[in-house]
Amino acid sequence: MSRESNESESSAVGSSGLESPQGAIAFIDGPAIDTDVVIVGAGPVGLFQVFELGLLGLKAHVVDSLPAIGGQCTELYPDKPIYDIPAVPVCTARELIERLEQQIRPFDPVFHPGQEVIEVHRREDGRFHVATSRGTHFRAGAIVIAGGVGSFQPRRLTAPGAERHEGRAIHYRVRNPEAFADRDLLILGGGDSALDWTLALAERARSVVLVHRRPEFRAAPASVARMLELREQGRVDFLEGQVQELIEVDGTLAGASVRSSDGVTRRVGAEQVLVFFGLSPKLGPIANWGLDLSRRSVRVDTEKFQTSVPGIFAVGDINDYPGKKKLILSGFHETALAAFAIAAQLRPGEKQHLQYTTTSPLMQKRLGVVPGADAGEEAPEPRRATG
Repeated sequence: MSRESNESESSAVGSSGLESPQGAIAFIDGPAIDTDVVIVGAGPVGLFQVFELGLLGLKAHVVDSLPAIGGQCTELYPDKPIYDIPAVPVCTARELIERLEQQIRPFDPVFHPGQEVIEVHRREDGRFHVATSRGTHFRAGAIVIAGGVGSFQPRRLTAPGAERHEGRAIHYRVRNPEAFADRDLLILGGGDSALDWTLALAERARSVVLVHRRPEFRAAPASVARMLELREQGRVDFLEGQVQELIEVDGTLAGASVRSSDGVTRRVGAEQVLVFFGLSPKLGPIANWGLDLSRRSVRVDTEKFQTSVPGIFAVGDINDYPGKKKLILSGFHETALAAFAIAAQLRPGEKQHLQYTTTSPLMQKRLGVVPGADAGEEAPEPRRATG
């Protein structure tokens, strides 16, 4: 799968808004990439959208603001087990993303990491001009928003001088747990991420001190109980309070002063600080696309998962409709219906047959499992389910 594309053709679009304004001067702004669909978001639902589109013969480019694919699964809880993926009793979030990446490989999607979609314009021919924060331009027949909770940033530690240590001694995510082996750690937060990493790193670190501003946690009760067990065993310490200031020695982070709820300030030695205050989700530029919004979600119908703007769809946690459940499983279902709707829009008048990967030579050809199949053959009459 490619990470970038250098296809070059110019694009003429209106100057602002989804619809080209009357009388606007068309402009040409660098090379553009022609594609059937642009998917905004490379989390598990965005990746499975590639698969569903690919089965219908549609190509996709995927844009994500994060530097790697996987969304929250990769960034926030790569080693956390997931138990509710059909036919997979258990897998880590990282393994789920790896399996999805393998599953979509036959469709050769192109990824554009580290970019936000900042402009969307409706072209005169009905297609969309899409531009990213890094100057990548697309001409797309449809757009699928699969941005999870939107463009998100971790809530940062506000103690004076914290920014100087970010990336070296202050971290908002764990990429390599082994980097914290035999280190003195200070972990801040009271949610699942804070508790999960407290438990995981207690096995590797020299010492672990967990700090949370109140005695109640937002984490799974079993994780809290296990943390308290480790505290009784002397393997983890817990302080109720908040960091007031950082302690530095010759410019190197050496710990923090923690003011407890009893008013006492304690000095906690630490070489590394892990901050898990949660995310600050924002729709970002999507909020300016003229879509019908519900708080920080995008309203869609449940037939096509199309937004209020024809040709723009939304799947996964970012959408909203009556009965919505923010589950990966639900998002997978949404991608299938969105893909059929997109195929119908991009191929008007073409009859769509419901085909099955188990029996369709065309589907198997697209999946690369039947090398000799004719990709242009007429699809067989759909098999009717009985019972």
